[in-house]
Amino acid sequence: MMSPSAARPFPLPLEEVASFTEIPDPLPWTGPPLARPRPSPARARRAARPFLPDAPAIFPWLARHFTPGEATIWWGPSSAAEPLLEMLYVGSALARGSVSLIEGANRFHPYRVGELGRSLGVAPESVLSRVRIARAFTAHQLVALVDGWSAEARQRRATLYVAHELPALFETEEVRPEERSALLRHVARTLGEFARSVRAPMLLVLNGGFERFPGLLEEGPRFADILALARRPLGLTLRSHRDATRLELVRRPDGQRGIEEFAPSDPPEVIPWAVRSRPTARHWTSG
Repeated sequence: MMSPSAARPFPLPLEEVASFTEIPDPLPWTGPPLARPRPSPARARRAARPFLPDAPAIFPWLARHFTPGEATIWWGPSSAAEPLLEMLYVGSALARGSVSLIEGANRFHPYRVGELGRSLGVAPESVLSRVRIARAFTAHQLVALVDGWSAEARQRRATLYVAHELPALFETEEVRPEERSALLRHVARTLGEFARSVRAPMLLVLNGGFERFPGLLEEGPRFADILALARRPLGLTLRSHRDATRLELVRRPDGQRGIEEFAPSDPPEVIPWAVRSRPTARHWTSG
């Protein structure tokens, strides 16, 4: 693997990823165990349709760590989680899927998502139209959004459900400690019931330990996997609890080919922004 350009900071655009390598993880897992038994192989295969494309190859790897009706946990800092989330939204659009997102930290960046989609041959407006976002500004608003997620899902069925940083709004001075614990346990219990009812993959993104989310381990959804995310000088690292494997994503240096070149050779046509129109074979004449 080659070192990245030191002057180019994160977030990590997919088109600038040089490579990713999956290796056995020799480090012991220090986080919580998977809280529920794994489903049978036959049940794990019962997905309505793929929610991520077959290429670039990062998408099948990510999809492997999701299971319909269960929650995958991404556990790590926002500097590592946000670039992966943006990849996930674009990948969902490439597979003609849709995302239902409850945003608890107000950190959705539409321009970055749109630009990443455009680099892979999908119009930005097409990517963004496939992400239905609900934002909350208080803890009680967020509880109401989670309570209403089932009704929303019945009206607009999504292929992936994402809950990003739900505990953040409960960590303010307006929420008393005893109220915070009771409300988050209610949210965890509701998420568990919701995941079982929609029969689609769910992603829970947390920046910090599970102590931030009381009730999630005991009353929340069944876990498909826990991925520990970390930002490294050369890229990103993902550690899978279920597979005991580690994935390294490395930024490509200038001039090196990127993994987006190995996407399907017939992407949908996208009109470039701010460029001259293509010339035509016929010349214009009056009369």
